[in-house]
Amino acid sequence: MSDCGCDKARSELEEYLRNEFCKTAYDDIREHLDGCPSCRDELLVARTLTEVLARSCREAAPEELRDHVLARLRAVQATH
Repeated sequence: MSDCGCDKARSELEEYLRNEFCKTAYDDIREHLDGCPSCRDELLVARTLTEVLARSCREAAPEELRDHVLARLRAVQATH
């Protein structure tokens, strides 16, 4: 495996967090993160942000907003 470099690792952190890579690409980024404190810090920020957003999305939308969004989606779907 080769070191993928900071630019590549940082540009692909979201995919890395969601495990959306083949094993080789995942391992390349993991190898880079293991040896690069700066990129590990970026990973920590991205992971923390992802977790905070996931927690905040667990709350149900207000019923009125939900109905409005569903009605709008149906209207858009009806035109296609």
